[in-house]
Amino acid sequence: MARPREFDEDTALRLAVEHFWEHGYEATSIRDLAAVMGLTSASIYNAFGDKHSLYRRALDYYVEQSFGDRVGRFEGNLPPRDAIGAFFREIVERSLADEKRKGCMLVNSALEVAPHDPEFQRVVSGVLVQVEAFFRRCVEAGQRDGTISRAQPSEDMARTLLGMLLGIRVLARTRPERDLLEGLVRPVFAMLMP
Repeated sequence: MARPREFDEDTALRLAVEHFWEHGYEATSIRDLAAVMGLTSASIYNAFGDKHSLYRRALDYYVEQSFGDRVGRFEGNLPPRDAIGAFFREIVERSLADEKRKGCMLVNSALEVAPHDPEFQRVVSGVLVQVEAFFRRCVEAGQRDGTISRAQPSEDMARTLLGMLLGIRVLARTRPERDLLEGLVRPVFAMLMP
C-alpha cells in the first residue's frame, strides 16, 4: 500500500518554480531542489518524476500563475485597449520590482532549454501562440469597437505586441530602467490609437 504524501504538492511545486526561475534548468540539480523543497530526492522522483518532468510541471505552473492569471483578470473585464495597457503596465512593474533580475521563466526557457529540447520547444512555442492570440483578440475587439486603429492587420499588431513583450522581459534583466521600459511601450500604444 502506498504511503500518503506528507507534503503540500502545490507548495513544493511553487518552491521548485522559484529555484528553476532564479537559477535556470542546467544549473539546478535534484539535490538543489530537494534542499529548497524540503524533500528527499526519492520523494521528488516519486511525486514529480525526473528533473525534466519537474521542470515541465514548474513551467506549466508558472505560466498559469502569471500569464493565465493576467489574461483572466484583464480580458473581458476591461475594454480591449485598456486590457493591453494593463497587461504591459503590470509587466513593466514586475520587471522593475524583480530585484534578482530573474526575468520571465518562459522567456528564460525559450533561451536556455527550448533550443536543445524538442518538447520544450513545443511547450514554449505553444504558450507564445496563446500570448499572441490574447493580443489578437484584444486588437480585433478594439478594431470592432473603434478604440484601436485599423491601419494594420490585427495579426501584425498582435505579433508586434508579442515582440515588445519579449523584448521588455529580456532587456529588463540587464537594464531594469523605468524610462527605458516605458519608452518601449509608448510608441506601440501610439500605433494602437485610432
